[in-house]
Amino acid sequence: MGAGDDAIDAELATLIDRETRRRAQTLQLVAGETVASPAVRRILATPLADTYAEGYPGARYHGGCEVVDEIEELAIARAASLFGAEYVNVQPVSGTAAASAVYAAFAQPGDPVLSLRLDHGGHQTHGSRANFSGRWFTTIRYAVGEVDELVDYDQIRDLALLHRPRLLVAGSATYSRLFDFPTLRQIADEAECILWVDAAHLGGLVAGGVAPSPVPHADVVTMVTHKVLRGPRGGLLLGADRHRAALQKAVFPFTQGAPSMHVIAAKAATFAEAATATHAHYVSRTVENARALAAALTERGLRIVSGGTDTHLAVVDVSATGLSGVQAQQRLHDAGIVVDKAVLPFEHRPVAEGSAIRIGTPIATLAGADAAAMTQIADWMVAALSDPSQHARIRGSVAELLGG
Repeated sequence: MGAGDDAIDAELATLIDRETRRRAQTLQLVAGETVASPAVRRILATPLADTYAEGYPGARYHGGCEVVDEIEELAIARAASLFGAEYVNVQPVSGTAAASAVYAAFAQPGDPVLSLRLDHGGHQTHGSRANFSGRWFTTIRYAVGEVDELVDYDQIRDLALLHRPRLLVAGSATYSRLFDFPTLRQIADEAECILWVDAAHLGGLVAGGVAPSPVPHADVVTMVTHKVLRGPRGGLLLGADRHRAALQKAVFPFTQGAPSMHVIAAKAATFAEAATATHAHYVSRTVENARALAAALTERGLRIVSGGTDTHLAVVDVSATGLSGVQAQQRLHDAGIVVDKAVLPFEHRPVAEGSAIRIGTPIATLAGADAAAMTQIADWMVAALSDPSQHARIRGSVAELLGG
């Protein structure tokens, strides 16, 4: 290709086309995915991607940053208004990067960190040994109850007062219930520790008014701007003003260099869109659909972990089918339904196999699905899990639902 040729090479174009068709022809029930808005996609392709802007507005290490300074300040102002935050940092490139900054701001290697067990819904950045957080810090775990599979706040208080952690972490990758942020604030005050809420999955719900905000209660909140929010892949850090200096330095220069200015501009667009009635309606329907799908699967003999969902996601126990989580994921894939494998609290199978799947409804909701469609999807899922001979038929029905 010539230097001025803007065509995508044929090999790569073919792969992109295949992925586009895969997504259009299969039902995406991956809880961490949504569809970026048209405005976000346009912004990501602008020349802002080429601007080097190491530092913060008014204090860059590079020239030519006067326009991107205004863009970053706009993104900060919009996020502060949307979430009611005193301090905002829009530079983290991911949720994990934002998490890294929290550790950098408030903890030293070896410090104790109290967080939800990974197999009970926690995230790898909350202390997994496979992640830096579990190798550099001393992780203490709280759990869900064996009977109700709900977070036990008495246990959290007991562990916090016993171990005096530097950080108390509230947040999850698979826990489908809402956290009690006022109670966690009380516990953190009693234990004299920092309350960090990882709201990666909750951010879009909070913005739309269908989930309580952790911002008034937490010392620091991390989010991503994708998942339920229809923004670019990226992170967001919100905090109390008293922690401004520590958090600012923890993002830059401690954990990151130059930010991605096209992504920050796309975040600014996302925050504006998330403040609209359109977003509120979308997230309300998304939660309604998740509850409807969980209820329909329960009626068809599949158990929902924690007894249901308050959010856009649910974890489904597939033990009754005789399948592992991996096998269930594959059978549904073969039927044109895309989900994540998952583990159960108190899992009896190896973690790599699991006995559950995780489902989410943002993309199906954006495609126009309603509660009646969730009932139909539950029928397809149960049939696909129990009878592989039904896969071709279900794939056709899924394509029809999606307009393909």
